[in-house]
Amino acid sequence: MKIRYLMIPDPITIPKGTSIQEAIGVMKTNSIRHLPVVSKGNRLEGFVTLADLKQGLIPSMVADLTLSDLMVRKPITVRPDDDVEIAAQYIYKYKIGGIPVVENGKLVGIITESDILRAFIDMMGVMTASSRIDVAVGEKIGAFQEALRIINDNGGDVINIGMTSQEADTRVYFFRLAACKTDGIRKALEKHGFKVLAAMD
Repeated sequence: MKIRYLMIPDPITIPKGTSIQEAIGVMKTNSIRHLPVVSKGNRLEGFVTLADLKQGLIPSMVADLTLSDLMVRKPITVRPDDDVEIAAQYIYKYKIGGIPVVENGKLVGIITESDILRAFIDMMGVMTASSRIDVAVGEKIGAFQEALRIINDNGGDVINIGMTSQEADTRVYFFRLAACKTDGIRKALEKHGFKVLAAMD
């Protein structure tokens, strides 16, 4: 999935000359935690968060601290046609809550950890009526395909599949199915030597 389909287009922005108090006001009024700082032509100049602004509020009252002092001048950015996975990796790796989306030097959107979570929930079908069966699959070649065949042969309609990381000792696959009774599927998998860790109707 491309970032352009998840990002918030034309996000709220502030110019570099905005005061810290004004920037906090914009965030509170609009219930947002990230603000791109732009110059003429919507050119990205920096990026600030509500946490950064709150930390700088008191010092700014007794010193010459400005928005320019608090903003990240060269923030991590992504392009609208980058894959969502790239944004997710940046957010996880750098522990940031949002990323400006830039195209041809201009700010066109913002993508946040909430947008990534929403995409994950949509892809996993968590909010829709469904069933799930978690299966430990060994290193045997073809074991995954066999487990999938057994599930299909026993009435399981697979919506999507998640799995543990490749570094895990035992690979576990999380099969999300269209709502169904999982007891027969579980028994069939166990009969063929698979270990079913959980089953949810």
